[in-house]
Amino acid sequence: MKKLLIITTCIASLSTTACSRLHLVHKIDIQQGNVITQDEVNQLEPGMNRRQVQFIMGSPMIADVFHQDRWDYIYLMEPGYGEVVEERVTLYFEEDALSRVSGTLRPDEPGSADTARPKQMTVVVPPEERVEPGLFNKLWHWITFRKPDEYSYVSSQDPGYSRTNKPSQDSGSNQ
Repeated sequence: MKKLLIITTCIASLSTTACSRLHLVHKIDIQQGNVITQDEVNQLEPGMNRRQVQFIMGSPMIADVFHQDRWDYIYLMEPGYGEVVEERVTLYFEEDALSRVSGTLRPDEPGSADTARPKQMTVVVPPEERVEPGLFNKLWHWITFRKPDEYSYVSSQDPGYSRTNKPSQDSGSNQ
């Protein structure tokens, strides 16, 4: 009996370990530091004062007391499964004015193609479709003695909906 218990325990622990390697167990994404984007870094210009830089980039992750003319921004993203992303930007000030930027993200050159081209975004809006009521919705209508086409709330998907809350012509209302 003891041998069976030991074998069962070993098999259970090995299968639990195997599940974690097969990505059956959820692992959360861990973000640390300041989120740094290339757009923010591109807005930085030499000669900006500390308040202007802080408005664009936010508060620095590391503001060292011994190096007051240096601000460090660090972003670390550890996804549950995948590669770790690490971004670093170090800003140097001389007489309260931004003098240089170093790190993994640097401002683009003024004549580069990426900064000259405006960013475009395409938004696709799907058409509204009438969804047939599900099993629970049909059961609720049966319990409350309502017709399936009768609504107890106003929604933009209802056939009789309008902004003035008057029934539209195609909703079948009596005039």
